[in-house]
Order: sequence, then C-alpha cells, then structure tokens
Amino acid sequence: MVRARVPITRPVSPRWPAPGSSPALGAGRRAFGAALRLLVFGLLAGVPLRAIIFFSTGDLAHNTTAPAGDLAGCGWQWVGSWRGVQGTPIGPRHFLAARHVGGAVGDPFVFRGVSYTTVASYDDPLSDLRVWEVDVTFPTWASLYRAGDEVGKPLVVIGGGRTRGAEVRDSATNSLRGWQWGPSDGNLRWGRNVVASVKSGVAYWGSLLYATFDQNGGPDEAHLGQEDSSGPVFIHDGTGWKLAGVSAAVDASFNTTNSGPGFNAAIFDARGLYYGSSGNWTLITGTTPVPSGFYATRVSVRTAWIDGLVPPVTPPPPVSLAATPGVWHWVAAAGLLGVGAAARSGWMSVRRGRPVRIGTRAPAR
Repeated sequence: MVRARVPITRPVSPRWPAPGSSPALGAGRRAFGAALRLLVFGLLAGVPLRAIIFFSTGDLAHNTTAPAGDLAGCGWQWVGSWRGVQGTPIGPRHFLAARHVGGAVGDPFVFRGVSYTTVASYDDPLSDLRVWEVDVTFPTWASLYRAGDEVGKPLVVIGGGRTRGAEVRDSATNSLRGWQWGPSDGNLRWGRNVVASVKSGVAYWGSLLYATFDQNGGPDEAHLGQEDSSGPVFIHDGTGWKLAGVSAAVDASFNTTNSGPGFNAAIFDARGLYYGSSGNWTLITGTTPVPSGFYATRVSVRTAWIDGLVPPVTPPPPVSLAATPGVWHWVAAAGLLGVGAAARSGWMSVRRGRPVRIGTRAPAR
C-alpha cells in the first residue's frame, strides 16, 4: 500500500528523466531532492511483494479486506492484478497501469478471479500512464477523477508493497523517525492519506500528486514501498469515488550515519537522519518534522488523452464482492521483481536524495 524518491521496479541501468524542482521548505530545513543519482536494488524472483506501511500499526491484518462505512465502494472493488502489481479497469475493455512496470501484449490481467488477455497497449507521451486493452468485457470499472482540485483532498490508496519493518531512530536523540521496509506477506491493503501538493516532473513523469507520511492521518495513514507501483489512488468528487492517480514513486533512501549504503524506509520525520546515496549523504535538520512521501501520476490532467482511447461509459451497477470469493488473492507473476532506479531532480524537500520507483520494469525508451 520514504524521501529518496524510489520508483516502485526492477533494477535498470539508464537514468530516469529529470523531474522538476520544488521550492525550499523553510528556515533550518534542507530540501529533499536536487541531483538525484541512479539507485539500483537487488532482484527478487517469483512472487510479487505486497502491502502498505501504516503509521499507527504493524498489524499484518490491518486493512486487508474491503473498507466499509464512509469508505464503502472507495475503489477496492476495481483493483486487478497486473504483472505482480496492480491495474485498474477504466472502461469495458481497458485498464490503466503505470508504464514503467512494463508488460507485453498477451500478458494476463486478473480481475475478480478472471484472467483477461491483453491485446493492445497505448503509452501516454506526457506521463507514466499506459492504457491496456483486453479481449473480454469487464463486469465493472472505475470512473476518472476530472477536477483539478486534488490538493487538500483525502485519498484512499491501495497497494501491495512492503510491510512495516525495523524501527529507525536518529543517532543523536534516539527518537523514533519511522520504519524500514519490512518483508512482504502476500496481502493487498488499503490506506488513507491526503494530497499535500502537486509536483511537476519534466519529460517522462509529468504531473504528480504528492502525499506525506506526516503523523496527522489517523489510524489508517499510509505510505508506499517496494512493488506498490501502478496501484490506484482514489478521491471522492462529491458524487462518488474516482480514480485520481496511479502510484509511481516514493521518498526512500536514508541512513543514520554519513557513510555506508543506507536503507529504504518509511520516515515520518527525517530530522537527524541522512538522505541521499552511498558517498553522498546529507544530514536533514530543521525545527519542525520533515516527513517523506509518495507520488502518484495525476489522472485529471490526462483525461483528454485517456478519453481519446476509452470514451467515457457509465459502469454497470456494482456486484457484491461476497459473490466473488477469493478474488482479492493475488496471482504470482512470472519474471524477476524488485526495485530500481532513480533520477536527478528536486521533487522533494532535502538537498540530495533519490526517488525510488516502486514497480517491476523500467520506463520504455
């Protein structure tokens, strides 16, 4: 379901296109970002990594079933399994995914326990989005979030990345600052957050929604980790829950000293920690907490492109999830799965650091 931005993928050798810069965050605080360098992680074979990292709990059973109450129908019913990560149906025969997780025509997309064969794909020239076409009609699909007012709006994110691992504490005060990425457990989870801002990434990345892990989101406040790429972000537009983003990257690479390889972590206050990469660590300081965050490709600014491929069609009435037992179990994906690379940029708020992609493949060149 981390402040060196780590695209949520398989290791790759080319550098990412440079994202845009962000303003400094105030006196005494370093800005995450600027001069990001290539980040490559080890490969993981066979089974996709799944989960979301929560601020309030490390309970592995937390939010592993469809949400109810005010979150009923918030998007859980529209999540499918794509190459070990996720995709979201957006029309009778189309689903939306992150382009950097890759894929080929003929690969299966599993939705509600049914396997659909992909027959075509369409890349967005201005973002990380890719629309896939399948051979058979879906029983339901998500509508797109079309308003450009995402900042400040509550969101629901659904993902299958890492669980919460070992505590991270700063060496000077021993204060808890967050948690390292833990192991996977094979469960899909949902979490909440709020859109803190919109970031502008040049070239490949386009416009991005940014949400911070800032201790203010209640018991379901969530961060993302490895293999959360391509997961959906939903926002309620007053008439219902709509697909507003597709998970792309997280702030991730930290250290407790200024030497060594460091570690990936979900950090709610980076003060007293170092951010960056081996041989290039920057101490984070400040008088107020400096949270890390995650990034999702913004759907609202790409609806014209999507509509040109998938004319808007009202989805049929929802089918009870009780009628489709077991459909939220993930299917192991073939191939090598892991995390990879990051680009030069200034998306964040510390001076040297790297975004980490959270998917399974590199951007198409």
